[in-house]
Amino acid sequence: MINIEFKSIRELVKAFPDEQTCINHLEELRWSGNVVSPFDITSKVYKCAGNKYRCKNTGRYFNVRTQTLFDNTKIELQSWFVAIYLLTGHKKGISSVQLAIDLNVTQKTAWFMAHRIRACFGLDEMKPEKLDNFVEVDETFVGGKDANKHKKVKEARRLAGTNDKTIVIGAVQRGGGVKAEIINNVTTDSVKPFIESNIVKGAIMLTDEHKAYEALAKEYFHEKVAHSKGEYVRGLIHTNRIEGFWSLMKRGIIGIYHYTSKKHLQKYVDEFAFRYNSREISTLSRFNLLLANSHNRLTYKNLIA
Repeated sequence: MINIEFKSIRELVKAFPDEQTCINHLEELRWSGNVVSPFDITSKVYKCAGNKYRCKNTGRYFNVRTQTLFDNTKIELQSWFVAIYLLTGHKKGISSVQLAIDLNVTQKTAWFMAHRIRACFGLDEMKPEKLDNFVEVDETFVGGKDANKHKKVKEARRLAGTNDKTIVIGAVQRGGGVKAEIINNVTTDSVKPFIESNIVKGAIMLTDEHKAYEALAKEYFHEKVAHSKGEYVRGLIHTNRIEGFWSLMKRGIIGIYHYTSKKHLQKYVDEFAFRYNSREISTLSRFNLLLANSHNRLTYKNLIA
C-alpha cells in the first residue's frame, strides 16, 4: 500500500503511475491481504490470472473493483484516483465540466463519476459517531425562489406541489464533526428524529429561538440565542459554527455547481459534510478513507431514475 503523502496531482500520479499500482493499493485497503468474496464471505477464494479471483461456493469471478464505485466501468483506476483526489480535496468541490477537462473525458462521464463518489460520502462508515457536549443545531434553505425561475420550472413545481426551497437541518459538535440531512419542514415532527438519531441525549443543544426545538428540552440541555432581538452570541451560547458550515456549502453550490435538484441535494450535502469532517486529517488519509469505503455502487439507471 502506498504510504507516500502527496499534495498535488503530479505527486498523486507519480505515486500511482500505472493500473497495477492502483490495483495493489486498492486490494490492500479493501482486503488487507485476506481476499473476501463479495458473493459469499464464507467462501474460499482462488487467485486467478489478470488480477481476478474465483469464489469457490458460487463459482463466480471477481476483482477488486467488483461491487464498488469502480464496478462495471472502463475508466482506468488512475483517473478514478485523480477524480477522488479532486472531489475530496477542493473545499468547494469541482464541477463536472472542469472534472471532464482535467480527466479528458466527456462531461456526462465526469458527472457520473462524481455522483458515484458522492454516493460513498453518505455511508454510515463515513459519518462521525453521535454528537455530544456542545452541539449547535440549525436549519437552512437551499435553492432559488420560484419567482426567479423559468416558467416551465415554476409550472412543474406547482403541479408537483413542492416549495420554493429545500430545507436542510444540520448539527455540529464544537471541536468535532457535522451531520446534515434534508427534511420536509421545520416542525418538531421533522426535527426531533434527526436530533435524536444524531445527538447524544443529555448533550448541550444550542439553537436559535425556533419553537420546533423547544419540545426537546426534556432530553437535552437546551440553550438558544434570540436572533429576532439582535442577539447572536451570549458567552458560549451561539450557532456560529453551523452557520459557517451552511455558508461554505452554499458558496460551493452557488459558485461551483450553480444548481442542485432536490433529488440529488443530499449527495452534495454529504460531500460538504465529508470534507468538513476530514478537515484535520492529511490528504493521504482522506484519500484512503474514501477508497476504504468505496463499497457502494451507484448505477447510471438509478442515478437518472
